[in-house]
Amino acid sequence: MIERIKLAIKNPKRVIYRCKERLIKRLNEESLIDESIRYFSSNKKEIRIFLVNPKYDYGDRTRGLSFEENNFLHTLIHSGYEVIAFDPLSTMKKYGKRIMNRILIENIYRWSPDIVFFVLFKDEIEFDTLLEIRDNMEMKTLNWFCDDHWRFDTFSKFYAPYFSYIVTTYKEAAKRYKEIKYENVIFSQWACNHFLYRKLNLPYKYDVSFVGQPHGDRPKIIKNLIKYRINVECFGFGWPKGRVSTYEMIKIFNQSKINLNLSNASRGQINQIKGRDFEIPGCGSFMITGFNEALKEFFEIGKEVVVYTDIEDLIEKIRYFLKNDEERERIKEEGYRRVLKEHTYENRFEKIFEAIF
Repeated sequence: MIERIKLAIKNPKRVIYRCKERLIKRLNEESLIDESIRYFSSNKKEIRIFLVNPKYDYGDRTRGLSFEENNFLHTLIHSGYEVIAFDPLSTMKKYGKRIMNRILIENIYRWSPDIVFFVLFKDEIEFDTLLEIRDNMEMKTLNWFCDDHWRFDTFSKFYAPYFSYIVTTYKEAAKRYKEIKYENVIFSQWACNHFLYRKLNLPYKYDVSFVGQPHGDRPKIIKNLIKYRINVECFGFGWPKGRVSTYEMIKIFNQSKINLNLSNASRGQINQIKGRDFEIPGCGSFMITGFNEALKEFFEIGKEVVVYTDIEDLIEKIRYFLKNDEERERIKEEGYRRVLKEHTYENRFEKIFEAIF
């Protein structure tokens, strides 16, 4: 220590230089590239996809894997696509928004994918980043907008112009994109990841079950069912039984005589088509779901799925189908066949990529 002090006295400029170097030294984003991506190789499909979506539900590891991880990434891998996966939310938590965006750009440049497939959560990806990828790198970019029912005016319409293509599941929004002069709109719909959601042939354990969060009027509906002595079990973040894993959820679907899909949007009063509309019948399970006129485009109502219009209608149909086993079993088999034939994510992605390429 004494020797270092003597050297510092002899050469004060060197001490000042070292102190200055430490103050201005910053992290080189390039050094973090290998930490931030997961690579899944394949030689089955010709398209290389760079997928940008949260790995964890709402970016929170304690809540389990995200919808996009379980359905989009899992389907793309098992369909035979070469995929590079990037989790912006976890990377942003670790290094901040600016550095995360720089890591993303560096990764995309190095991997040179055929398409960069985004599922935006909020405003984690900067507009300049999207322009850099699409215009300067000349990459095709796509974003799947999840909540155009209630986020079009506050979110989607501002981000859409920064992508080569966008996907919406809401037909009314497809018209509204054209009103803002954005033309590259692909209308698709939620589906079932049949590589994950499967028929398990388990004995029944529940009369009625619901898996999902208790937002909107859902707690009121459940209270009414209990009031009328309907034995209903609820699972999910916010209910007393809490969130269940994907495998546990699929077991619940298979073990329930009746699976409820309370399909109101998380905000507003719209009954929207949801992933559950396809996931439950995709497990070979019986479903009663909230009525939506658009559902007729995907199922034969009453033959493949059952819908309800209000709480009185729901109670009546639950009681009916708990008594009529043969009809219930026939409907669930018809719904199962329809989903596997037409409503898988593998099928949806094939059509989306056909439209783009």
